Amino acid sequence: MAPNEPSIVAIEELRRSPRAALFEGGDQADVSIFVTTYAHGEGPDQHLHPYPEVFVVETGTATFRVDGEEYEVGAGHIVVVPPETPHGFKNRAEETLHVLGIHPSAGVIQTDLE
Repeated sequence: MAPNEPSIVAIEELRRSPRAALFEGGDQADVSIFVTTYAHGEGPDQHLHPYPEVFVVETGTATFRVDGEEYEVGAGHIVVVPPETPHGFKNRAEETLHVLGIHPSAGVIQTDLE
């Protein structure tokens, strides 16, 4: 790849499961992105990161649990979870939930709590 050429990757090439694809920036970018789709009742369990995590709720409604408090967050909203803060979310609605999880890190660093 020439110095000024963009890196273009199909999300399907990054698929880790039927629900999630993960781009890790590595030596290209100091950012990692989860592209996720959840059915009713699905979503990540409680975990934390040493950096803030930014979520973009694209479609549906998520019930976020952040540091023991619950928040209903619908499409068109952004959630910023501070570093070292336990968090997770579930799709409590019937419609499909689409969420981007943005990590300001070249690789995902995660401690699972459940």
